[in-house]
Amino acid sequence: MCDRTMITYPSNSHLSALHCTEVNCTYKIIAMDVSIKAPNNSNLQIPYSSLTVDHTLPVPDMKPALVNLCKDLFKKWSNLDESLFFAERVSGGITNLLLKVSVKEQNGNTVHVTVRLYGPNTEYVINRERELQAIHYLSAAGFGAKLLGVFGNGMVQSFIHARTLEPSDMREPKLAAEIAKQLNRFHQVEIPGSKEPQLWVDIFKFFERASTLTFDDHEKQKRYDTISFKEIHTELIKLKELTGRLDAPVVFAHNDLLSGNLMLNDVEEKLYIIDFEYGSYSYRGFDIGNHFNEYAGYDCDYSLYPSKDEQYHFFRNYLQPESPDKVPEKDLKRLYVETSCYMLASHLYWALWALIQAKMSPIDFDYLGYFFLRYNEYKRQKDTCLSLGESYLSRSKTE
Repeated sequence: MCDRTMITYPSNSHLSALHCTEVNCTYKIIAMDVSIKAPNNSNLQIPYSSLTVDHTLPVPDMKPALVNLCKDLFKKWSNLDESLFFAERVSGGITNLLLKVSVKEQNGNTVHVTVRLYGPNTEYVINRERELQAIHYLSAAGFGAKLLGVFGNGMVQSFIHARTLEPSDMREPKLAAEIAKQLNRFHQVEIPGSKEPQLWVDIFKFFERASTLTFDDHEKQKRYDTISFKEIHTELIKLKELTGRLDAPVVFAHNDLLSGNLMLNDVEEKLYIIDFEYGSYSYRGFDIGNHFNEYAGYDCDYSLYPSKDEQYHFFRNYLQPESPDKVPEKDLKRLYVETSCYMLASHLYWALWALIQAKMSPIDFDYLGYFFLRYNEYKRQKDTCLSLGESYLSRSKTE
């Protein structure tokens, strides 16, 4: 399995009471600071509740807490009977659990919202403060769901009436073109604060955490001990140096554009980019290369990585959405090289991420196996991609 959003929580997963308190306290501090300066320069106060919802419970057992949460956040529902609230699971992933809550209002209308519960220990790999800062600006620009409220261990957003894409959908030419066009628009959204790219900051942070782990499980420790972090560090330095010379444009990137974070309303033919947990200022080539890696699907079949023709089709619609047939060849070549090199960084990013999850996550998944899968694919691809980058840079000097 490859898709990070498709792994469900086991019913007995839990954190220690002490750690839950610490994590919830962290989220509360972040949530209480959500006085977001909106694009029109007005201050938008997002409703906040100190309540939390236990993500380990079955949905029927969560309902009382969900009802109390909705009543606390949205005062117009405070006097409604609990029987007018309905909850169902939408999806569960490593970094969040999504619930659809439907509320039958007194006027007879039914309102749907999405309640997103943060996964356990996700503060080790996700900057929630950064996510909350970005989410309002992105939703104002038409991306994802609107942020309606924040609570102790999650957020409430508007409900999107659409289906989640399958990995095979992403390579369908018409959809690939639309994803490219939407990503172009996504990359033009400006988020307040530092515009410094965070990719290598995050990767080296992951490296520091991943390289000092110990496991109680003897077999896990044995597998972990076979990893050469000296080798990985050398690879990171080499790749950072090469990609730095490519002078790739810095954009606010999604950084996790897999099929699970793309939704389509088939009737309206409207595509939605959702879930900005890993969003940050980064390099456009990384966002696109990471997306191409996700063509591999849940089984991580990297033979499904898009062909050069498929990539060029995507690039044309990304670079010139209104006139894709008029993109200069030199611009296509540059983005092809850029994407090929940063695709390698994507493998290293998620490989190191997997090691941290192997230690921190209570989810029953072979994260160590996932590390080796991504790192081995990096090693299989690196010579070809690095040679492509070096050759391109050499030719650029002589032109």
